[in-house]
Amino acid sequence: MSEALPHPRETFDYLSDGAAEARFQEALARGRLHHAWLLTGPEGIGKATFAYRAARRLLGAQAAPSFGLLGAGPEDPVSRQIVARAHPDLLVLQRDPETGKTRRDIPVDEARALPEFFAKSPAAAPYRVAIVDTADDLNNAGANALLKTLEEPSERGVLFLISHAPGALLPTLRSRCRRLRFAPPAHDAASAWVAAKSGLPLADAERLVGMAQGAPGQAWRLAGQGALAMDETAAALLGGLPKVDDANLLALAESFRGAAGAERFNLLFDRLAGRVHARALEGGASGARLAEVWSDLVDLPRRAEAINLDRGDILYSVIGQLKAAV
Repeated sequence: MSEALPHPRETFDYLSDGAAEARFQEALARGRLHHAWLLTGPEGIGKATFAYRAARRLLGAQAAPSFGLLGAGPEDPVSRQIVARAHPDLLVLQRDPETGKTRRDIPVDEARALPEFFAKSPAAAPYRVAIVDTADDLNNAGANALLKTLEEPSERGVLFLISHAPGALLPTLRSRCRRLRFAPPAHDAASAWVAAKSGLPLADAERLVGMAQGAPGQAWRLAGQGALAMDETAAALLGGLPKVDDANLLALAESFRGAAGAERFNLLFDRLAGRVHARALEGGASGARLAEVWSDLVDLPRRAEAINLDRGDILYSVIGQLKAAV
C-alpha cells in the first residue's frame, strides 16, 4: 500500500551509505562538533532527513540502533516534541511555512531571529539547534543576517544549512561551515526503496529514480505528484510535433490554474526539459535548436513564479518554439 511522503521531521528510517552520519557522530564523540554544518547534494537525497536525525541526537533523544547510526525512535519524548513542532531548543527556517502560504524566500526577519535564539541557553536539552531548509531560499539580506550568526557562534548552538546549490551561496557563508556532501545511493537500492514506499512496480520506481537523478526522496515525491503520467504527456506532446492537438493543449493550459496547477506546470516543464535534453544530445540538424528550447524550459518556471507570468501563455509559446525546432 502506498505511503504518503512524510516531512523529514517525521521520517525515522533513512536510506544512506552512512558516511555523513559517521563523520558527524565522530565529531560529536570527540568533542569537536562544529557550530555550523552545510549539507549539500541534489534535492530529495536526504539532507533534511539527516538534519532532523542529527537534531534529535543533539537534543537528547535516546539512540535507537535499529533506525541507523543517528537513529532515534518515533516514541522518544524528544522525537514526539519535534514532530509536534514544540521543542523549545529547535528553530526551523523554511521558505514555505506549513500554513499553506507560499513565499518567494525566507523573510529576513526570520533570519535575524537566529542570533537571539542562539544567545539563550538551552531550555531542555544539551544544545540549541537551528535548521535552515534551505539556505538557497535566503535573499541577500537574509544571508547577511545568517552570516552574523556564523561570525559569533554560540558555545552550545549548532546550525544546519541545507543547500541544493551551494555555489550560489555567499563565499563567506560557505567558508564558516563544515560541509557534508550527500551522494545518491546505488540505483538498485534507491529503486527498491521507492517501490516499497510508493507501492509502485519496480519498473516504474526505476523510471522515477532516473527522473530524480538518483535521489530517492525526490523520486518518491515525483511519484505522489503524478510524474509518470506527466512524463507520458510530455512524450505525447513531443512525439506529435509539428502537429498539435489544439483541444488537448487548451485543456492542459487550463489545468495550470491555481496552486495545484503551478505544481502541474512545473512538473510538465521538468519532464519536457528532460526529454528535450535527451533529443538535443542526439545531435542532428535540430540538436542546437532543441538545446536553446531546453534552456527556456529550465528557466521559465522560475520566471513565471517571479513575475507572475500566465502559465498557459508560456505553454503555447514553448510549443511554438518546439514546432520550429524539430
